[in-house]
Amino acid sequence: MGNSFTNINVHLIFHTKSQGSTMREEDLPRIFRYIGGVIRTMSGCAFIVGGRPDHIHVLTTLPVQITLADFVRDLKSNTTKWIKGIDSCYKDFAWQNGYGAFSVSESNKDSVVQYIEGQKEHHQKHTAQEEFCKFLKKHGYSVEDIHWWTVNAKRQNQSVD
Repeated sequence: MGNSFTNINVHLIFHTKSQGSTMREEDLPRIFRYIGGVIRTMSGCAFIVGGRPDHIHVLTTLPVQITLADFVRDLKSNTTKWIKGIDSCYKDFAWQNGYGAFSVSESNKDSVVQYIEGQKEHHQKHTAQEEFCKFLKKHGYSVEDIHWWTVNAKRQNQSVD
């Protein structure tokens, strides 16, 4: 067999670095489209990009020729540079270190798409931090792992660069 075939669907979640580094609500649709375009240039397929001013959700395929870590690094790096060019209010924009990446079966893609589409309503009841802790629990992380993430997320949000 001379070709490689994969079908690796990933739900990515990553957060802005600090409270002062959030995205404006009116810029979100444009940012989501740009992220989808970056994924296409990396030979991935973005099924949906969504989120809120302080975090992003992406349901995408993982391209065959790139590792997950490199894919997310390149995606975050590229979008950071682009977002900084939108307006001077984004001069200090940055994503937090790290990310969440959760595998999604073909049979579960539609429910993840619906979940991402419902972010605005969902976050009227839950913070991004509560949501991420819920994802960690759902995917088998321990209470200690979640506590470590929570403490470090708070530290990053308090830091001034």
